[in-house]
Amino acid sequence: MTGPPLDFLSDRARDIFRVVVESYLGTGVPVGSRTISRLPGLNLSPASIRNVMQDLEEAGLLAAPHTSAGRMPTETGLRLFVDAMMQADEPHDDDKRAIERELSGEGPIENALNTATALLSGLSACAGLVMVPRREAVVKQFSFAWLSGTQALAVLVGADGSVENRVVDLPPGTTPSMLIEAANFLSAHASGRTLGEAQQWLAQQIADGEHALDAAAANLIARGLAAWSRDSEDRPVLLVRGQANLIDAHATADLERVRQLLDELEGKSEIARLLDSARAGAATRIFIGSENKLFSLSGSSVIAAPYRGPGGRVIGVVGVIGPTRLNYARVVPMVDFTAQTLSRLMQ
Repeated sequence: MTGPPLDFLSDRARDIFRVVVESYLGTGVPVGSRTISRLPGLNLSPASIRNVMQDLEEAGLLAAPHTSAGRMPTETGLRLFVDAMMQADEPHDDDKRAIERELSGEGPIENALNTATALLSGLSACAGLVMVPRREAVVKQFSFAWLSGTQALAVLVGADGSVENRVVDLPPGTTPSMLIEAANFLSAHASGRTLGEAQQWLAQQIADGEHALDAAAANLIARGLAAWSRDSEDRPVLLVRGQANLIDAHATADLERVRQLLDELEGKSEIARLLDSARAGAATRIFIGSENKLFSLSGSSVIAAPYRGPGGRVIGVVGVIGPTRLNYARVVPMVDFTAQTLSRLMQ
């Protein structure tokens, strides 16, 4: 979706267009000519401003939601403003400190990604999004903790220092000593392998008859590895936090749009595909409204930036989703800074 080039707008039209867009993004309310005429610096009558606003409307950059209302930017107008006129600020020092502080802790990468979505949601008053890198844990140590005659706690320590637990069902006749034997064997032979590699190795050992385990212990190991493998495959690739931020004071006038957006967030696969398209970009990308058919009904915008792992390889995307009247000048650098901070953490 494109509008007239910026060069085709007169200086007066640019000034008025900028005022309308910045005011609307700040308040969510259409802007009238009388309001603009009272602002310092323009020195134009309401009638002159109305004429320019009419020209901007005919150019497809502004729209009037009601006959007697002021003007608001169209999606075409927002795209022109974002691409050619917006002055993106540096993230506020307080925001930068909050992002760096919250993303500096140790622990599993998933914790940092969850924190990033919550941070962006709180700082932007939108919903925070993050694409979780698909990765298979590399085993460092494995153990079982006895819970009952039918269940045990499988504890996996990853090579990255992550520690996660899963409850597994035990075959009849399992004893605590069998759990110890199985865990010791797995720790000794699976360390340094991914879960998939460990499964393949165990299957080959059993097929060749070369393993030093009885059938019951081999069964325990297979159950533990299977539980972790299924968890890795089923782990969501998209985390969303702060959906409640999308229901604000302006949402009551457009409940159908908000309902549609929440439905889109519920069906995460489509949003995930959209974010995945931002992986190829070197910088932050902005998707505005019906430019993407996913948001043709909800009229939403997404700001997304890739974050990188070792070697500079893009491993995920972080961003926010909200109404098209986002404060782009503030949110764009905030998303970009969060992506940079995550990239440093992943090194």
